[in-house]
Amino acid sequence: MTFSKGLPHFASGIVVKGFGRGSKELGIPTANFEPHIVKELPEEVGTGIYFGWAQIDEGTVHKMVMSVGWNPYFKNVEKSMETHILTKFSQDFYGRNLRVCMVGYLRPEKDFTSLDALVKQIYEDISVAEKELEEPVYLKLKSHKFFCTDKDDVKS
Repeated sequence: MTFSKGLPHFASGIVVKGFGRGSKELGIPTANFEPHIVKELPEEVGTGIYFGWAQIDEGTVHKMVMSVGWNPYFKNVEKSMETHILTKFSQDFYGRNLRVCMVGYLRPEKDFTSLDALVKQIYEDISVAEKELEEPVYLKLKSHKFFCTDKDDVKS
């Protein structure tokens, strides 16, 4: 396993309300970054579906998948970074700090013929991410200093 160009990529920011589709329409809740975090993505981290690690505040580091782009099925006009943490939570994260480490690229964005086809693909992405994140090269980033509670001297 090797890293794709621009990866790993670390990002941190406040969780804001997205389009309200993740939980309601898809049954797959997402945490969305503020627009300025999306604009700070390096050029080599293009649109598509990624996997990696996520942490809310100073909590546990969890597996995640992330959509970066315009979500062609929904025809978004604003680029977004939507993180689905692969752990069930009883509450949302609005206003809390989200840290992510994008470690791998799964696939490009694509349009779907139906909502069911989109949901099926997301679950396939989750399945692949679950397995990939067990690879030692990716697993070691779960304990990266970026996720430590003392952030004063950490650069992303």
